[in-house]
Amino acid sequence: MPVALTAAQMAEIFAHLNAHQPNEACGVLGGQGGRVLKVYPVSNATPSPVRYTMEPNEQVRAMMEIEERGWELVGIFHSHPAGPPVPSETDVAEAYYPDSAYVICAPDSDGGWQARAFELKNGTAREIELHIKD
Repeated sequence: MPVALTAAQMAEIFAHLNAHQPNEACGVLGGQGGRVLKVYPVSNATPSPVRYTMEPNEQVRAMMEIEERGWELVGIFHSHPAGPPVPSETDVAEAYYPDSAYVICAPDSDGGWQARAFELKNGTAREIELHIKD
């Protein structure tokens, strides 16, 4: 299923990524039917430029709010500060939410960010559509 975010939501994600450079940053995306309704930035409990682990209490709070609103976990996002915006072996091995999209962000050639979305399921990665709307 494609993932749809607004330009403002992408800006919120990119601001979170910038604030945690040079380490990976992460969070969850809540919404319905592939459409993101809220971005939930989550602290990286293991700050590292090559790894992330969501801070458990923040992740649980975000997921509880998503459930309380009657939404679904549309996706997980995180950064690869040294690129590229594709799943690593670790990302694929530790994909604990196979029904959710994984949005991976990495620096682009202009010093900004680029993002791609993937389905990580059964040890494989398949790119899915990522729509950014104004």
